[in-house]
Amino acid sequence: MNKPTAAAAGLALVLTAVGLTGCGNPGQPHVEGPAPSPTQVSGPVYVSDTLGHPLTRPTGFALTEFSSVSRLSWRSWGKPKAVATGRLTGMWCIPHCPAHGYPATVELSRLQHQENVSYYSRAVVRSSHHHHHLPPDQAAELRNVRLPVPEP
Repeated sequence: MNKPTAAAAGLALVLTAVGLTGCGNPGQPHVEGPAPSPTQVSGPVYVSDTLGHPLTRPTGFALTEFSSVSRLSWRSWGKPKAVATGRLTGMWCIPHCPAHGYPATVELSRLQHQENVSYYSRAVVRSSHHHHHLPPDQAAELRNVRLPVPEP
């Protein structure tokens, strides 16, 4: 019998992904070789807010239970690191928060790859505002935020 064509192998993968299983014959597609390099992210890339909603290039989202970012302008997205500038606000500064929050740089990293999508699983938020310094405990917490990643 001939080797399956790439199209047939692709179809078999699609059918497997949909949940239909074949007879388990040894001729099923087998992927070998090095994993794709980290710069080649295939499929959409998301970040989850605290409620687990998958977002792409969000203009704002809840980063932790007590902090959120807004007015985000993304300089990069979909690469191993996504970087945006925007504003940071939180419950911790009420009632003395700056009017539009603290200027902040948000860096998302540690892509977790799932079947066809990837999620950023780590966020680092830095704010370097001269007049309004983040409370030290808040600044420390925001340097290492674990983002929710849905179960595959």
